[in-house]
Amino acid sequence: MTADNQFRSWEEGELKKTLARFPERKERFTTHGGREVPRLAVPEEIDENYLDNIGFPGRYPYTRGVQPTMYRGRFWTMRQYAGFSTAAASNERYRYLLDQGQTGLSVAFDLPTQIGYDSDDPMALGEVGKVGVAIDTLADMETLFDRIPLDKISTSMTINSPAMILLAMYVAVAEKQGVAADRIKGTIQNDILKEYFARGTYIFPPKPSLRLITNIFQWCGDKAPLFNTISISGYHIREAGSTASQEVAFTLADGITYVQTALDAGLELDVFARRLAFFFNGSSNLLEEVAKFRAARRLWARIMKKRFGTTDPRSMMLRFHTQTTGAGLTAQQVDNNIVRVTIQALAAVLGGTQSLHTNSRDEALSLPTEDSVRTALRTQQIIAHESGVADTVDPLAGSYYIEQLTDTIEQEAGELIGRIDEAGGVVACIENGFIAAQIEDAAYQYQQEVEKGERIIVGVNEFQVEEETSVPVLRIDPRVEDEQVARLAQIKATRDAGAVEQTLAELGRAAREDRNLMEPVLAAVRAYGSLGEICNVLRQVFGEYRGRQW
Repeated sequence: MTADNQFRSWEEGELKKTLARFPERKERFTTHGGREVPRLAVPEEIDENYLDNIGFPGRYPYTRGVQPTMYRGRFWTMRQYAGFSTAAASNERYRYLLDQGQTGLSVAFDLPTQIGYDSDDPMALGEVGKVGVAIDTLADMETLFDRIPLDKISTSMTINSPAMILLAMYVAVAEKQGVAADRIKGTIQNDILKEYFARGTYIFPPKPSLRLITNIFQWCGDKAPLFNTISISGYHIREAGSTASQEVAFTLADGITYVQTALDAGLELDVFARRLAFFFNGSSNLLEEVAKFRAARRLWARIMKKRFGTTDPRSMMLRFHTQTTGAGLTAQQVDNNIVRVTIQALAAVLGGTQSLHTNSRDEALSLPTEDSVRTALRTQQIIAHESGVADTVDPLAGSYYIEQLTDTIEQEAGELIGRIDEAGGVVACIENGFIAAQIEDAAYQYQQEVEKGERIIVGVNEFQVEEETSVPVLRIDPRVEDEQVARLAQIKATRDAGAVEQTLAELGRAAREDRNLMEPVLAAVRAYGSLGEICNVLRQVFGEYRGRQW
């Protein structure tokens, strides 16, 4: 088939099918002067190099996007990350955001929840409700999603080591709303590997942690096929100080590990692979970020096709969420952060993200206020409705610099993945410190450049002003912890203690017998067993990971 014929086959194939199912947002897309905006700009002559490396949106290698019409069909999901204090307070924030035009929820959990401790545990002292919402039992989850229909809203949950427990709670809340598991939509982060070298909220050692992840893959494949079972995260890798190429490499290397672990457990590739999702950082170097997203999409497609042998397009597509960088926000001249976030969000859109969170101007100081959250959401809405960048697919394709940089990032990331393979894989590189050292070296170099003035951070090492901190900040009332502990005590006092004990004992047996743990966890959750109680049963069986001893 000639190159020109391939373009026509794309129009008659992927494009025609998509338009039949999902018509575009408007009949005509035009500029202010009435000039028509093309759906897809392509070179006058399409050669083999173009087809192999750039191609068409919705077709391998997906460099130009995973959907033929991208944002002409519908905008990315505007999913603002939120959660603080109690479930009731977070529920109020969620309903406010939905009223302001947000199209999906993204839940932030407090630190005790992330590492498997109840709010009444001594390890949770002083941290309850501080960096996210405290969730101890199903009762908290019921409150968190009160008056939010789970058959209409998709929810992303940033939770890793206890991901199975929070997913079980979400499923149980949906059941109480009359929504079956096969109708819920959303994502659990469920990416434990990056915790060992970039973030630190792990509980169990890598091997049993990977078992929990594959158990979720298997259960959702059977019971919740619309739910994304993992969001393989480069975000925290970049926040820890990695380069763009390292972010792509280490994220996709983690993805390779999850795929291979699931295959080794006997799961069918094209059942679980289509529900894999990714999560990337949006940083301020706009053109590098656009190239990064395009390179990641192309490299993952090639990995899935050539390494794992899939022929299913859905298994090759790298679908991803983006969050603008938190590490790049400054406490100095906080209004500058609005500009930074706008650039970062624009990069994500130009790079073809499927959903997006925009950070708020005040997040270098505290959790965001309602006003700053609204401004962050409006940033996305202005990009969507006023900038014009969503009216044509992959508008920067064909730029000499963008294409060269896309190739370079793909090559550098591929070489790093090769080094990880040679060293025995990601788990081996966690144990020997290779990945952590790579990130630390990159972070150190960046900080040196800032301190020497070789890299300008506006308002920090150049263009400073004398200013008094007068920005309104959100403070978490210390009484929140006492109230949460009291609520947990009430649940424990009124639940069926015998049922809890029975379900926890069954969970322990299942963990020792190497059975899928999702149903036993669901049973414990439905009986109002607490997050900490469930995690403690698994701690007794799996042990706790203490990290590499330097």
